[in-house]
Amino acid sequence: MPVRPTGGMKQEWEPVVLHKPKKSQDLRDPKVVNQALRTGAQVQTVKKFDAGLNKKTTAASAVVNVRKLDEAAEPAALEKVPVEVRQAIQKARIEKKMSQAELAKQINERPQVVAEYENGKAVPNQLVLAKMEKILGVKLRGKIHK
Repeated sequence: MPVRPTGGMKQEWEPVVLHKPKKSQDLRDPKVVNQALRTGAQVQTVKKFDAGLNKKTTAASAVVNVRKLDEAAEPAALEKVPVEVRQAIQKARIEKKMSQAELAKQINERPQVVAEYENGKAVPNQLVLAKMEKILGVKLRGKIHK
């Protein structure tokens, strides 16, 4: 059987405040360092090994990488929707008396996507073209020339 202390229990209600010990952060503070320099105190500076450099990058290899980028051919521009496909989409949509928004709703895309296809700004996506073919009843995917 546990033994209970005899007498009344006493609680202490005085607050206990815990403080973190100060680090040597003061030594790194620019104000403290400047003050030490002004007063003539000895200040030790240590440069970290390869500070600020990527380990794999040296000055010589950085110049080589820049030269390689300059010499590399520009990447080809992304292919846009051809004129034949743009006209076919627009013609079929008008024949079905649909707006761009209605077509977009039927193919579960945003109206902006249909507008981009008709304006020739979109990069052709075979899935979107397949949906348009199904709704409009025209062949669109065979008209893309590479």
